Amino acid sequence: MVVVLVVVVEVVVVLLVVVVVLVVVEVVVVVVEVVVVLLVVVVVLVVVVLVVVEVVVVVVEVVVVVEVVVVAVVMVMVVVVVIVVVMVMVMVVVVVVEVVVVVVVVAVVVVVVVVVVMVMVVMVVVVVVIIVVVVVVEVVVVVEVVVVAVVMVMVVVVVIVVVMVMVMVVVVVVEVVVVVVVVAVVVVVVVVVVMVMVVMVVVVVVIMVVVVVVEVVVVVVVVVMVMMVVIVVVVMVMVIVVVVEVVMVMVVVVVVVMLTC
Repeated sequence: MVVVLVVVVEVVVVLLVVVVVLVVVEVVVVVVEVVVVLLVVVVVLVVVVLVVVEVVVVVVEVVVVVEVVVVAVVMVMVVVVVIVVVMVMVMVVVVVVEVVVVVVVVAVVVVVVVVVVMVMVVMVVVVVVIIVVVVVVEVVVVVEVVVVAVVMVMVVVVVIVVVMVMVMVVVVVVEVVVVVVVVAVVVVVVVVVVMVMVVMVVVVVVIMVVVVVVEVVVVVVVVVMVMMVVIVVVVMVMVIVVVVEVVMVMVVVVVVVMLTC
């Protein structure tokens, strides 16, 4: 009976030791699993932070692109306004010059007409005096002289009118040429400025799109690598835990068998 009691006590002690060892192993396994879960949570938080940072960077880049486009549009509008102001000033100068030329031409024509009329009046007075003096003898001659004088006045007036018309035609032609040249220069400048602005905007947009695509690819690669590392670590830890549990169970079984024998 004593031997039986001793054997029973030894078996009970061995079973208690085995139970304690199994409890310790389970506690260690639970602690390892909690640590793995915490590592997974930390990795997920890091990935979330990276995604948030990337979203903020993309928003900032979009704002920068919008600012560049707005600045380019404002520059184009300022250039167009300056060109229009210059064109209006040139047209005002051309109109003023034309008015001055017209005034000068009219003044010259008036002066010439006044001089010619005065000369003709003097000639007519002289002719009248001569006619009065020789009225009986040279009636026919006086008539011819008057006719010639009138014809001369008409010819001078016609010549003056023709010259004035030619001057006005020349002024109008010069004005049209100046306006055409100014409009052509303005159109060429506006087209060149608009083309340069469009090329600048397209280049900036292409560069920003390439940068955003590269950053998205980098973030995706980093996230994939981190998830793979996390999966590998979790699998390794679980394998190690399973192996430790199997080894502990085998040790407990061997000890029990040995004690039983």
